Amino acid sequence: RNVPFETSPRAIRLYYFYNHWTMQVAIYFFICVDLSLALFEEPALFPLPFLATSLAEVLCLTAFFGRLVHFAKVTPQMVFWKDMKNICIMVTIVLTLIDLIIYGSLEAVNVHSVRWSRALRPVFLINFPESRQIRRTFRSIRNTLPDILYVFLLFMFSVLIFSLMALKLFGDRGLKTVEGLPYFTNILDIVFELYVLVTTANSPDVMMPAYNFNWWYCLYFITYTIINTYIFMSVFLAVVYNNYRKHLKNEIRKLAYLKRHKMIEAFNILKVKVGTEFVVTEAQWRRLAKVVAPHISSPHLELLLRISDEGQKGHVDKVSFLRLADLLNIQVVTINIRRHPLEDWMPQVYRSSASLLVQRMVRHRIFVWVYDVIILINAIFIALDERNPFISYAEWLFLSLYIIEILLKLYTYEPRAYFGRRQFWNCLASVLPCGFPWAASRFYPRFRVIVTTLINIGPTILTFGGLVLVVYYVFAIIGMEAFHGKVRFSDPNFTSPDALVCGNPALKDSAFARDRYCKNNFNDLASSFIVLMELTVVNQCLPLLAGGFALVTHQAAKLYFIGFHIVVVILIVNIFIAFILEAFFVAYSLEKSEVETAIEKKIQELGVGIQEEEMQDGMLVDNVDAKDSGFSGDDGDNKRKDLKGLYFRIASKKYRTVDALLQQMFESEIAPEEEGPSLDEILNFSPGDLYPKNPNFENSA
Repeated sequence: RNVPFETSPRAIRLYYFYNHWTMQVAIYFFICVDLSLALFEEPALFPLPFLATSLAEVLCLTAFFGRLVHFAKVTPQMVFWKDMKNICIMVTIVLTLIDLIIYGSLEAVNVHSVRWSRALRPVFLINFPESRQIRRTFRSIRNTLPDILYVFLLFMFSVLIFSLMALKLFGDRGLKTVEGLPYFTNILDIVFELYVLVTTANSPDVMMPAYNFNWWYCLYFITYTIINTYIFMSVFLAVVYNNYRKHLKNEIRKLAYLKRHKMIEAFNILKVKVGTEFVVTEAQWRRLAKVVAPHISSPHLELLLRISDEGQKGHVDKVSFLRLADLLNIQVVTINIRRHPLEDWMPQVYRSSASLLVQRMVRHRIFVWVYDVIILINAIFIALDERNPFISYAEWLFLSLYIIEILLKLYTYEPRAYFGRRQFWNCLASVLPCGFPWAASRFYPRFRVIVTTLINIGPTILTFGGLVLVVYYVFAIIGMEAFHGKVRFSDPNFTSPDALVCGNPALKDSAFARDRYCKNNFNDLASSFIVLMELTVVNQCLPLLAGGFALVTHQAAKLYFIGFHIVVVILIVNIFIAFILEAFFVAYSLEKSEVETAIEKKIQELGVGIQEEEMQDGMLVDNVDAKDSGFSGDDGDNKRKDLKGLYFRIASKKYRTVDALLQQMFESEIAPEEEGPSLDEILNFSPGDLYPKNPNFENSA
């Protein structure tokens, strides 16, 4: 956490209470209640009286204000009032109360007004300290905007030039659209149609009148598509990715130096002088580690102390102390090696030649290959007609083969290891032994790399989900205020004139009504979200929806749909793609950190290490399904007999988050003894500092 806080005993107690999980759950509960009020307010999916929703909103605002006051008691006053997040929350609370009073007063005299403050509700989700990941994403967007703006202006200039060309080429030729409307005679309509063409949502429909008139005119549309769809959209992605990566580097670099700065502060508080150098005593180090990581096991703590106090001097020097946070962040798996229960119950039988042969066969890679083939054959049979008796009986055969596989593995591997908490595929195969084809990923390493990288980026995908929720919510509120009641849905079986035009005569003979898009409306929050989801996918929805709502309101309504497309599809989706690219690059390329190497070295020195190849054995806790390179000999069996008690190993790279990987990548550039810049310099880092001012071949490389 990068929140400066007071260090008095009272402030520390308040700080712990502020960061307690119950308080965080409570604030998220009130944020969810506040956002969900739009479901019950007019236009409502589940209508409630205004008094009920307003009381609920006042309760939420009270909780937000209380949380803010609590935060103010923890942080220094100067820091609190300089933080724009706190100012935004206070201003939003005041504006919401003003809007509630005005709206309630007008409702009391039966005058309808607009609840404009509802669009501000996501401010609470963004600005509370718990939502730092969403804020980081918003900062990335804000920092990326200036460079994107230049490309966007150039793109719009290109669209306008082509629009003027279209007006001169087709405007005076008397061409008609399929609906019988004039073709390319209004400059604003042309700009809209050509913008939509960039998304390919109206291709080739928009070209057909001109193409039918003269086939040479297709060259105009082909040229436009190549320049604006393929070149400009690719440039957008390149600019977004380059700037996102640059600002992400700056964010992570700032975090890395802030962590170093805090560790130095901690050392300066705890240090004592021993001889000529300042150190932290072993007792203080232990107390600190237990306070920071209360659930750490005693063997794990002892291992970390052996790494920090290399010479067993009874104290930890500054360089070793500074990496305490990294030591605690690295997941060290404590492995309790157990013998198979059958080896205790029936030792003679389990260690017999026949039993050992079965175990070797199950551990051999050919056993895995055989079941890979069975899964593929089963996948083919699943696609065939189940009414055929042969296909139906074959399913029972495959089921039997999967049960045999599970039983053989349970016989070979220690059962608690086989169903360990990280053995997801084994548990799934036991519950669903029907041969889902994707279960093959438990076998192929390349599948595992992809799946585990997706697991790593899961938390950040949720962050982008929060970002999209914020944007959807704001656009949904604006859409409901602008378009609710303009389009109404009737039962599809109704054939009344009102039902055929979606409850609005302005839609008569329109593609919107003809294609029965009536349910795509902004009459409640849920319907609005569905419309926005359709717009995110684009397809033919953008021109149809924009055209329909423009007919029932004003042609300026198209700007709402274009604005949503620019914000979500061009900006946010491209930033999401940039993040996915960066995550995969980092996951594939990053090696172990210096701290991980130090831990592994110490584990091996102490003789309590399990190598990765020994983990393939299957008797251990974390890796039952991995393969041996061949049949195990007697030496391998004797080795397994000798392995007993507690052992350690570094957890697999798949358990690292993307943020941790990125931070590790930048921390590797900081020398262990380097104290780094001052706090003010760290907070004022800019992306330009990452690159040399006078580049030459060496520093550019």
